Amino acid sequence: MRILLTNDDGVHAPGLEVLEAIARQFTDDIWICAPDEEQSGMGHALTLTRPVRLRKHGERKFSVTGTPTDSVTMGLRKIVEAEPDVILSGVNRGANLGDDITYSGTVSAAIEGALAGIRSVAFSQVTRRDGDADADTFDAARGWGAKVLGPLLDTPLPERTLVNVNFPPLAAADVKGIRAVRQGFHDYSRGTVVEGRDPRGFRYYWFGLQAIEHTLDHGTDLEAIDEGFVSVTPLQLDLTHHSSLGALAERYEA
Repeated sequence: MRILLTNDDGVHAPGLEVLEAIARQFTDDIWICAPDEEQSGMGHALTLTRPVRLRKHGERKFSVTGTPTDSVTMGLRKIVEAEPDVILSGVNRGANLGDDITYSGTVSAAIEGALAGIRSVAFSQVTRRDGDADADTFDAARGWGAKVLGPLLDTPLPERTLVNVNFPPLAAADVKGIRAVRQGFHDYSRGTVVEGRDPRGFRYYWFGLQAIEHTLDHGTDLEAIDEGFVSVTPLQLDLTHHSSLGALAERYEA
């Protein structure tokens, strides 16, 4: 089995080392292609207005001067000798839960893999802002990564489907188990933009400094993490709201 690894935190991120350790429990045929530097929040962005450069860090380890989507594209078209069987993205430092997935470079890398027809999984490690600074941030991912990945390697999935995995912010020994759950939703109406001034007196603005409110609807990824479980959520790339098609069709009938 050949596995391509990527992320959005950058090729030198500790979470990528955790992901490689997880993958090596299944195969030694591992290739890495990740962004040169952190690309969090880039979503499914593709670099179109400037050249993308490729850098080699080892026999099968590369980085690109671009986005997570660029990394998967380069990995598939220029780096891996034959098409990989699986693409794994992460382990992201921070949650990718609910509708945060629309912003996530980690999940978008897996989306690109799914578009190419390759089984793809995104991994994220939820963190606590008030957590122990000396604790191993990725302990849950280290302890549970292989347990989650194993069944995902041969579970039948429809085309254009990927899987989004989040590990709770707990020590591995305290994780209660694994739940297959649906995507939850956040309340973005209360988000804030923090304003400041730089040393020259010019205004700047910073996003994402405060936690986003959410509701713990039953059976969601948000609830699973809150209750100490690993969340496993299948995602589809068809964004069509099928139940609205009939009503819209009626409006446009001649």
